[in-house]
Amino acid sequence: MKITHYSFGKIVVDGNEYTQDLIVFPDKIFPSWWRKEGHCLCIEDLAEVLKNNVNILVVGTGAYERMRVPASLIEELKQKGIETFVSNTEKAVDLFNQFMDEGKNVAGAFHLTC
Repeated sequence: MKITHYSFGKIVVDGNEYTQDLIVFPDKIFPSWWRKEGHCLCIEDLAEVLKNNVNILVVGTGAYERMRVPASLIEELKQKGIETFVSNTEKAVDLFNQFMDEGKNVAGAFHLTC
């Protein structure tokens, strides 16, 4: 999977445009990703990530970084063997693509708006 474009509210993955938050895996997309508390990420929101045995999770927190990722969640993911990187969605897209280019087992969870 290659993300070729991100702008507020829109992302293009392998030529397909998405306008709702999503999780991108090396071989598939989990579209219309909803979170239990909207702008605060919790472990339940990452059930698909946990099912897919990835080693790296890149979280895009939105254009203005409004989605919070608690330190306790990052620690919980670390205990499950998942290294987590958190930044605004534009930077997260670049990092996800970099890990994909390096052949890493990565997932990207992207909040597309605020």
